[in-house]
Amino acid sequence: MRKPAPLPPHLAGTAFTAADARQAGLSKDRLRSRSVVSLGRGIHAPRALGLDLAGLVRPYTRFSDGTAASHDTAARLWRFPAPEHRPYAAEIHLLRAFGSAEVKRSNVVGHRARILVGETVWEAGLCVTSRERTWLDLAESLTVDDLVVIADHLVRIPRPEFEDRTEPYATVESLARLLAGHRGKRGIRKARTALELCRVGADSPPETRLRLALYRAGLPEPLVNAPLLDAAGRILHNPDLSFPEFRIAVEYEGAGHSHPDQIDRDIGRAERVAAAGWIEVRISKRHMRDDARLAVRKVREALSSQGWHPGPASTEG
Repeated sequence: MRKPAPLPPHLAGTAFTAADARQAGLSKDRLRSRSVVSLGRGIHAPRALGLDLAGLVRPYTRFSDGTAASHDTAARLWRFPAPEHRPYAAEIHLLRAFGSAEVKRSNVVGHRARILVGETVWEAGLCVTSRERTWLDLAESLTVDDLVVIADHLVRIPRPEFEDRTEPYATVESLARLLAGHRGKRGIRKARTALELCRVGADSPPETRLRLALYRAGLPEPLVNAPLLDAAGRILHNPDLSFPEFRIAVEYEGAGHSHPDQIDRDIGRAERVAAAGWIEVRISKRHMRDDARLAVRKVREALSSQGWHPGPASTEG
């Protein structure tokens, strides 16, 4: 049997539509060859190609103008923090504006909604809802805490020494403007509550979830990654969470803190914190189980030892 000719270079590394194939001069017989696989009606890909998510989704957004990857699919494309109790859906979520035809395809979840200017963007040849709009759309299905985690991720000020960006993905003000433009949208109340609980400074989802657990237990609100100063005003450290009035620093120790070099750095940090007259409370994954009950207890005990007294509205963790 004659070996089929190679695919054109611009189609050899991605999924593509039937229209792309026709434009490239590929025959129907070529698309039915063993080297090409059908991903759905009118969508093809090289059989040997291991598609990433963007490569898989890209052709779905090009069948008609105004079709954007959205909801869980956009969250995966933007690499949002994962929800606590469920993974993002494997099905492809697509959004079109009100009045557009409904998307009806296997393995696709179609949505229609009001879309304002700037709420969809083109990234690497595919149309996707902006990070901010994706956060709002997720309010239809995620919990308030999950939305706070994502909002904290979006407004976090990056560290240029570790990242290839200098600006946050969003600001509290830009998220507030987004909500103001979508009054009555499904999930808007959850999104508003999440924005009220959002804080700039959290470096990881566990830090945000710990902060929310302390808040719901009625403890004082901590500062997030605020500088801890010594008597001379020098910055010793930026604790994950801190209560300056009670001289308590709270650190969430993730998996990376088990490396020998990191252990040495953590010990040095704890020594500096103690020398400055502060108490360091270290929290790990096991303390976060059962709604962070153990974490809340550790922080409450430290606060109490430093003179904090709960008010009448405080609850036990």
